[in-house]
Amino acid sequence: MPRFQAVLFDFFGTLTGPIRRGSGHRATAELLGCPPDAYIDVLDRTFYERASGRFGDAEATLRWVCDQVGVRPSPEALRAAVACRRQAVRADTRLRADAVPTLRALRERGMRTGVISDCTHELPAILPELAVAPLLDVRIFSIQAKRCKPDPALYLAACTWLGLPPADCLYVGDGGSQELTGAQQAGLSAVRLAAPDLVDHLAFNVDNDWGGPALGTLGEVVHLVDGTPVAVPS
Repeated sequence: MPRFQAVLFDFFGTLTGPIRRGSGHRATAELLGCPPDAYIDVLDRTFYERASGRFGDAEATLRWVCDQVGVRPSPEALRAAVACRRQAVRADTRLRADAVPTLRALRERGMRTGVISDCTHELPAILPELAVAPLLDVRIFSIQAKRCKPDPALYLAACTWLGLPPADCLYVGDGGSQELTGAQQAGLSAVRLAAPDLVDHLAFNVDNDWGGPALGTLGEVVHLVDGTPVAVPS
């Protein structure tokens, strides 16, 4: 692998453990007056539209979701549901044990770090609360960029912000949203995090045919940039 100047990470499933929807999402549905299964079905099939900000702010987006289910919540219920959904996403978000040590080790080596995430309104709101926040030089969120991976503009925006050419940047992700292919097409090197716990991770449009390098743990990124061979997960 070439010598990198920066490592950019996916967020959900990469810096965090696998994402599984907890009970807070059903509570959000109930506040809105939506049947929980119908509500979650709409969330699943409209992720990319919502993550690209197509329906407006968080309140307007939940109103649109309710329209798809055929319910009309009150303004008060919508406001309560926005807060409940943010809490639900926060409850689902658990940083990997090696996330902070990995970011610190990279920065100690003089590398820049950042995150590129397909996400809805909640992640930009909760990320400042997380221990990784001060260790990230750049944060690119699809909800703010109005586009999702594998759009090359997301990767190039991070590189531009860092003042680095794509060839100097490594991208690490679990493979959702065809993100690894997208990173390569934008001129970055890419490596897949193939941690065993990702078997039931909530992800969409996964890079199932990825044939490039893969790591079994997030911490192996440090060995990779140091030039130490790592074992490829089977």
